[in-house]
Amino acid sequence: MIFYGEEMNTTHPCFDKDASKVYGRIHLPVAPKCNIACNYCNRKFDCINESRPGVTAKVMSPDEAMDHLAKMKKIMPYINTIGIAGPGDALANSEKSFETIEKIKSKYPEMHLCISTNGLNLPDYADIITKFNISHVTVTVNANSTEIASLIYRRVNYKGVIYRGEEGASILLENQKAGIHYLTERGILVKINFIYMPEINNREMSAVVRMVDGMGVKLFNVMPFIPVEKTPFAHLRAPLPYETMRMQQAVKAYATQISLMDHCQQCRSDAAGLLDEEKSFCHSNENLEIQRNSNEKILSFVK
Repeated sequence: MIFYGEEMNTTHPCFDKDASKVYGRIHLPVAPKCNIACNYCNRKFDCINESRPGVTAKVMSPDEAMDHLAKMKKIMPYINTIGIAGPGDALANSEKSFETIEKIKSKYPEMHLCISTNGLNLPDYADIITKFNISHVTVTVNANSTEIASLIYRRVNYKGVIYRGEEGASILLENQKAGIHYLTERGILVKINFIYMPEINNREMSAVVRMVDGMGVKLFNVMPFIPVEKTPFAHLRAPLPYETMRMQQAVKAYATQISLMDHCQQCRSDAAGLLDEEKSFCHSNENLEIQRNSNEKILSFVK
């Protein structure tokens, strides 16, 4: 069993708000495929100024990702966390994801290593996650009931078979629970992303919080839904800021052990730098010069 210490949280920019002001993260977009179809997701749209999960300027091969990482580390030496967060699902692209992870572990063994997943394939790869000593895993859990989950997910592709409706939702939810339980039992730090859709899953959050609270999950993140063009949920409204804040405060009421993440920037899958300096660094060298100019200030703060 791994059982990471508290230091693993306090120096991780997503798991600790104070750390996010000092330490940076980088997402390597090596995972283009996804194994579920979410009604709120469209990864085809990309804007350099858009802060939204699932978008990237380009998909990288593992070798391209390592070259990109080396460049970013020189420009932003305060990066201490590497994540694979899409633009699809890390575990739906297991070969490329774990090839990249193996290269990272060999060259940067001191770095925090994270993956983000919808959890469908989590039970199948939990052993490998443990083997690679991946310290942090984020699982997106948007519902606790198959009825509501079936409204959110059009289809689930599990081991090459397409499932729809509540049947697919049931497989997804059961695998999420089994995978999360496996990881927390082994001391891996798990964060839950809950995408708050006021017209869909506003009554589900309390059940999700209570479920994962009893499983040893460390952090719960309420992410406001972002309507995206050409998706089934494009017509739905985003939550108002006070509604999201109210849901975040409700987490504290329902949870006994989980901490609330309230500094999330809903990062792109090619994000790099500090959380509050959300940019893609795959488009051009223009943003790299911007980042160079802020290094001196940030590094003096770190010291």
